[in-house]
Amino acid sequence: QLQLAESGGGLVHPGGSLRLSCAASGSTLELYAVGWFRQAPGKELEGVSCISGSGYSETYADSVKGRFSITKDNAQNTVYLHMNMLKPEDTGVYYCAAPEGTSCNRFFKSAIDYWGKGTPVTVSS
Repeated sequence: QLQLAESGGGLVHPGGSLRLSCAASGSTLELYAVGWFRQAPGKELEGVSCISGSGYSETYADSVKGRFSITKDNAQNTVYLHMNMLKPEDTGVYYCAAPEGTSCNRFFKSAIDYWGKGTPVTVSS
């Protein structure tokens, strides 16, 4: 069974950068599309980004396009979310998640089969 563990969250000033990591165990990430959701205080869970099992397809929420990028390292069995030009509205708990299958077409909340426990990100001056 796939298990996901996030790390890399923290406090950063507006305009700063962070890199989140999602380390997988129990299976190889080549068999799964993997990505990130986030939940801001008092708001709904929002899909942020996804990378396909092959690594050749990526998706991004409009709110993060041009600022965030997602990559994967198959040798390390890890997915990364590179967050640049951070804004206060990026604050929230970031969850690594994966549905069954390799396509990001299934990367929506009700289709997720595996969740990490989350890592908090705070963007504040």
